Amino acid sequence: MYDIKKVREAFPILSRMVYNKPLVYLDNGATTQKPLCVLDAMREEYLNVNANVHRGVHYLSQQATDLHEAAREKVRAFINAAKTEEIVFTRGTTEAINLVASTFCESQMKEGDAVLVTDMEHHSNIVPWQLQTSRRGITVNHLPITDDGQLCINDFETFLTERTRLVSITHVSNVLGTVNPVKDIVRMAHARGIPVLVDAAQSAPHLKLDVRDLDCDFLAFSGHKMYGPTGIGVLYGKEEWLDRLPPYQGGGEMIDRVTWEKTTFERLPFKFEAGTPDYIATHGLATAIGFMEDLGMENIVRHEQMLTAYALKKLKEVEGVRIYGLQECTSSAPRDAVISFNAGNIHHLDIGTLLDRMGVAVRTGHHCAQPLMARLGTQGTVRASLALYNTCEEIDILADALRRAIRMF
Repeated sequence: MYDIKKVREAFPILSRMVYNKPLVYLDNGATTQKPLCVLDAMREEYLNVNANVHRGVHYLSQQATDLHEAAREKVRAFINAAKTEEIVFTRGTTEAINLVASTFCESQMKEGDAVLVTDMEHHSNIVPWQLQTSRRGITVNHLPITDDGQLCINDFETFLTERTRLVSITHVSNVLGTVNPVKDIVRMAHARGIPVLVDAAQSAPHLKLDVRDLDCDFLAFSGHKMYGPTGIGVLYGKEEWLDRLPPYQGGGEMIDRVTWEKTTFERLPFKFEAGTPDYIATHGLATAIGFMEDLGMENIVRHEQMLTAYALKKLKEVEGVRIYGLQECTSSAPRDAVISFNAGNIHHLDIGTLLDRMGVAVRTGHHCAQPLMARLGTQGTVRASLALYNTCEEIDILADALRRAIRMF
């Protein structure tokens, strides 16, 4: 384990007051706070190394390019990709999935072909595929879940039809905390020659990722959910697949040669990176990854699993609280660091508002997962999502504040 007090000192915002109460920040599934090292790294680059990358022969441009490409290598090592050419910088998970949806459907699918998702997907892994249904006539099928929030994995192969061309699945549910058996899903899909895209937005900050071990064909995640800046994300794709897909956008940076007759495109990964990249944010992302690696992903996992188990225990002790998904956090039933719940017949927005007045920041609503809410039989939930800097004391404050809020009703 690491020194949690020292870790929290790296995040000054955690020591601020809200409504004259110490801030308890439990909305990390939406975005995490940023450590000083990330902010300092980005400020330093703006002050001393700011220049457009890849295009200049002058010193600053060369130095900025080196930092940008060092960030790509940092990401490659973080997820154990085979090559830096397999790392495409995007604005986030949403753009990464849209990139695959657009280019894969354009080049690999025809009318009547299908994509398989699940009932627990974030809207960013539903809507991009639905857009393609009207544009290209494809079908979006969805694998159901059990009452305790697990995939109906025994039915998975029955959903792989002769028209299924891609499986696109979340690694970890942003509502239920369910950790899906991605390796098993990839194995079954590959047995039928079907590639798999993994939405790792909720797993990258909490689990050690190894794309070669998972053997997934695509994987996407966002910097802002893993202590990095907003507006930066990553699409990993196996080289063989990225080579097959056409460019997503046109412009500078992604071209080899342009004439009035024809344009040829750059090599990977630049084929998918039109325009000036956010090279400051890539440096910030690399610094955030370094911060996590210095703590040790194994240590982060242990700390957050301990916190999740403790939070489940404390919340179940609050009368009237209903927790969605698995009720325990064990090695045999893994659950990530997010807990969604409701309290009696009290509206989730009312609970969230009262918790906020007591200094506790949680998320309320449908969490960009309305089909999942329909399956759970609710319009929304309260969601507490944990991070490497949260403590058991903060969980105690949440539980006590929740009791007070319930008593008010």
